[in-house]
Amino acid sequence: MATMSEHNNAVPGGGIGPAASLMMQHYRQQLRTRRVYTAISIVVFLVVLFASLQFANDANAGKFFERLPYFFDFIRSFVPDSPMEIIRAMFDLPSPYADGSLKYNYTADRHYITDTFYIPNFFYQLIITINIALVSTIIGAALAFLLCFFASTNLVGAGATRFVVRRIMEVLRAFPEIVIAGLLTAILSIGPIAAIIAITVHTIGALGKLFFEVVENSDMKPDEGLRAAGASWVERVRFAIVPQVLPNFVSYTLLRAEINVRASTIIGAVGGGGIGEVFRLAIGRDHAAKTYAIIILLLVSIIIIDQFSAWLRRRLIGQQSFELGRGAA
Repeated sequence: MATMSEHNNAVPGGGIGPAASLMMQHYRQQLRTRRVYTAISIVVFLVVLFASLQFANDANAGKFFERLPYFFDFIRSFVPDSPMEIIRAMFDLPSPYADGSLKYNYTADRHYITDTFYIPNFFYQLIITINIALVSTIIGAALAFLLCFFASTNLVGAGATRFVVRRIMEVLRAFPEIVIAGLLTAILSIGPIAAIIAITVHTIGALGKLFFEVVENSDMKPDEGLRAAGASWVERVRFAIVPQVLPNFVSYTLLRAEINVRASTIIGAVGGGGIGEVFRLAIGRDHAAKTYAIIILLLVSIIIIDQFSAWLRRRLIGQQSFELGRGAA
């Protein structure tokens, strides 16, 4: 027996029924509307792009488009004397082009651990950069962990405590790390301390927001059970909330550590120390081999850190899911 839908869609002679014709007409109308929206979006994008380029040109005294070809000339001319110079610069090996200038003084930057064993300067500076990121991430995550529970509606309600803590987090993440670092270097002088404080401040605000959102989405049934048993607020947080949110907290912290490695590199260029500072000096002094050595070292190290962090986060979340599934079984 033919269904009602088949009856509406079929007509004698094998044509399209009224219902199918109406659906086709509606589809074509939606398709035309989407094409119009797409065309409008492309036009708006091109207008904004052109206006931005024109603004950049005006801000550069009309020299932006005029000087743009010089960028490619600089890339072509900014080459080391030999590809091996990049390796020598990276590992502080003697250069056959050494002439007493800073450009080829690779061996002078070695950091000796013993009389014969040394750490190449760029690796040493990279260790400083990673150390800045790790210290900032650990301190920032710890403080964000303490604050996030006071910013969660399901734990403290919608009172003054939640309002104040959330506003503090907003202020802490409102300013980019490089702005905070620039202010601190003027007060504390250049060095890693200013970079650590700047990244820590921003990390508290950024992770704090992510953390309290995780807390607000947690299952409150364990909390209700502990509340009924007469547990204190701290005990409820410790035994009902923390076990649920801890895997996500660690995952977000690892992700933030990746971001902070990049941030500490950039902050180094404004006096925060580490690999960013030597990169700024190398490119400013036209030391091509040193510049490319730093770029390669940064690229490889960031890829390794990203892959390791992603692997660790997958293992963490996967293991937690496995344990929850096993408990349910």
